[in-house]
Amino acid sequence: MRIKDTFKIADNSARDEHKAHEILEVLAEAQDRVKLAHLASRVSLSDNKTSRLLKILCEKGLVEGLKGHYRLVFSPATFAQKQLNNMSVINAAHPVLVKLANQLDETVYLTIPKDDEVLFLDMADSRHPIKTPSLLGRLLPFFSNAAGKVMRSLDSRDLVERLLKKIGRNKGARAMESLDLELEDIRSKGVAVDKGGLGEGIISVAVAVRDYSGAVIGAIILIGPSFRIMERIEKEIIPTLKEGADLLSGSFGYCPA
Repeated sequence: MRIKDTFKIADNSARDEHKAHEILEVLAEAQDRVKLAHLASRVSLSDNKTSRLLKILCEKGLVEGLKGHYRLVFSPATFAQKQLNNMSVINAAHPVLVKLANQLDETVYLTIPKDDEVLFLDMADSRHPIKTPSLLGRLLPFFSNAAGKVMRSLDSRDLVERLLKKIGRNKGARAMESLDLELEDIRSKGVAVDKGGLGEGIISVAVAVRDYSGAVIGAIILIGPSFRIMERIEKEIIPTLKEGADLLSGSFGYCPA
């Protein structure tokens, strides 16, 4: 399978998407890191244009850059398999996201864990003219948003502490105790609500998505301005998101005990 058949850059022109695929193909063929100038020559683009596309690919975690030299993060075979896995998740989740966005008229995302961060993999937008900036394709720290918190709520305290140290956020004993209490509350309620982690006046609400084994494989997260959703969280948003998460988890074989 060719790499270009497995990946799509959202919100870019067809030509940009095609050239991004060409860059990935060149990197997949290379045995070592490739210079920017060589990549630009191979895909028939200027250095500036190539650099812009590489920045997008780096932000998506597909390419790694170091001092003007670039390489594919995964081997070609692993890359293709990971993208196919992501696409199967998106294919199952997107209709659920659209339904939730239409019901609640707010932006809804599907997120998955990626290394030590949360990847915003797919989205369905609201119809409101006032909305939060798109996070599609972004990687964010676990504890900056409700999706990361709900995905980590079942982890042990030791695992959470190790993660915080690894990402350079050793919060101290008092702050760690506060986080423990927050994660315990999320565990008991099955939902995470974060106020301000994504910016002042922004609230995120998330519920976990599980697979056939009961393992958390991702989260559905709604994000919006507090003035519009604050009063709707308990009676409308949380029950609707839980229904959507149950529906999506069921499509992955999850059956609650």
